[in-house]
Amino acid sequence: MHRVWMLVLLGMMAGCSTKPPANPYNLCEIFREKPDWHEAALDMQKRWGAPVQVPMAMMYQESSFKHDAIPPRYYFLGFIPWGRVSTAYGYAQAKTDTWADYKREAGRWGADRDDFADAIDFMGWYMSKTRKVNGVSLWDAYGQYLNYHEGWGGYRNRSYDAKPWLKTTSQKVQARASEYGAQYRSCEQELSKSSGWFW
Repeated sequence: MHRVWMLVLLGMMAGCSTKPPANPYNLCEIFREKPDWHEAALDMQKRWGAPVQVPMAMMYQESSFKHDAIPPRYYFLGFIPWGRVSTAYGYAQAKTDTWADYKREAGRWGADRDDFADAIDFMGWYMSKTRKVNGVSLWDAYGQYLNYHEGWGGYRNRSYDAKPWLKTTSQKVQARASEYGAQYRSCEQELSKSSGWFW
């Protein structure tokens, strides 16, 4: 009987771990609900130097924190489903080829796009490369998101100039990162003291 209850508990925990946070608008509430996400965000920050609020704001924009998020379908003749508009998948909406580059360069061969810790580490890696390739600060959520969406070459070629909607979205990401940052500063010490397994 004890074994059965343990299996039930583990199943419940697994289900909760992939459920989007109840309040995605408040970074403190996200991390209070999901302390393992906070630990993963701190690990990302330590490894890549990115402030936690920036990739979290980008992830909110990309997937609304849904572990299995996928792009919309193409529709042939307007009504026949015909594949996806992109190979993007998971929390970070990472494309298949870029994810393969990340696994190779970061040495994360077992990483999965629907695992939060892997996804935020991927975003930290991408942001770090954006700083090296295009000189965009890790704190510049606007420029980082343009690179994330358009790729490093697209950003250099200013492909976003033809996409006013993308500039507007990037401004929203910047605003959310600023809001997340202010929220996080108010609870960072509390969360750090309370961090640990099964808190």
